[in-house]
Amino acid sequence: MKVTVIGGTGLIGSQLVTALRAAGHDVVPAAPSTGVDLLTGVGLDEVIEGADTVVNVSNSPTFDEASPAFFRTTVGNLLAAGERAGVRHQVALSIVGVDRVPQLDYYRAKTLQEELLRGGPTPYSIVRATQFFEFMDAVMSWTADDRTVRLPATPVQPIATADVVAALADVTTGPPLNGILDVAGPDVFPLDELGRLTLAVRQDARTVVTDERAGMFAAVEGDVLTAGPDARPAPTRYEDWLRTG
Repeated sequence: MKVTVIGGTGLIGSQLVTALRAAGHDVVPAAPSTGVDLLTGVGLDEVIEGADTVVNVSNSPTFDEASPAFFRTTVGNLLAAGERAGVRHQVALSIVGVDRVPQLDYYRAKTLQEELLRGGPTPYSIVRATQFFEFMDAVMSWTADDRTVRLPATPVQPIATADVVAALADVTTGPPLNGILDVAGPDVFPLDELGRLTLAVRQDARTVVTDERAGMFAAVEGDVLTAGPDARPAPTRYEDWLRTG
């Protein structure tokens, strides 16, 4: 199978390229560094030519009100190029609960991405993942100083990117779902407790202060960022990942 991975040099994309190649597939990574510009469409036709499946793990350069325009343009370009090339399966990576957090610009943008893919001309699959283990440092940095980290108690169900890649690889090489697969880590944590665990394992002396107004996830109500019973469970536990990472 020939697969083009849009965003194929990033955190998820580079791992997916490696995994698919190890399974014997012909994989082409596409990114600005390989001469592909999703916003203008430059390089798309060339990199998609002959592909059976296209996987889009690209991301908006910002998480603000500009992000919907990014996805509107890039998904349109990608679907049009795929139709010209005869692509039979379009796969996109999204976020668990993305359509239940309209307060966040970026989540509205990702919801738009899903809607455009569903309304496109090609059979599709959407893989929604919970928050990545690897993003915890960034989440804490938004509201941290030398002594404290302020975090809300928002429930999250974090997942290792390696487990996300495994799910993406299975979906990519299978028939189109024409629907959504949720993938999630094995454990649910209040975000503030996850911060405390992270600092404790790393022997970081800072204190986590519970603050329901702190950071992006303060806008999230209830447990919408956790997966339901039909989600594909991932095996890697956060504390094990922390201790071996």
